Amino acid sequence: MSTYTQILYQIVFATHGWLPQLKPAGRAELYRYMAGIMKNKNCHLYQIGGTEDHIHIVTHLHPAVALASLVKDIKVATTLHIGKEKLFPGFTCWQDGYGAFTYDISAKENLIAYVRNQEVHHSKVSGREEYVALLKEFGIQYDEKYVL
Repeated sequence: MSTYTQILYQIVFATHGWLPQLKPAGRAELYRYMAGIMKNKNCHLYQIGGTEDHIHIVTHLHPAVALASLVKDIKVATTLHIGKEKLFPGFTCWQDGYGAFTYDISAKENLIAYVRNQEVHHSKVSGREEYVALLKEFGIQYDEKYVL
């Protein structure tokens, strides 16, 4: 018998302090680098998107990969890569923590489109407001000081 899973995740994390440090010119390279990490972990990446202050990843994790370990590996590796390649001058680090939300597989196409269109979406709502709305939508209790 093998292991089979069907867990669709949306992972969200921000720059430290939600500072607008992820300028458009470097984002494609950042997303490619993140995609390489996901591929090396045997995760199925559907979409990466974001804006100047946060990232969304839509993925299915390999059953042997722990969510917390994956996010930690992505943050550590991308922080080093950003510094080495000077992708985003002024970037210091990612915020502590992250949000991870699960979806029914039937929501996959809408979720992919939503993440692909982050720039349009955030012309109306800030990344932080969006994040708090996701926490509320999923009934996750949170401390306001940790979403700053």
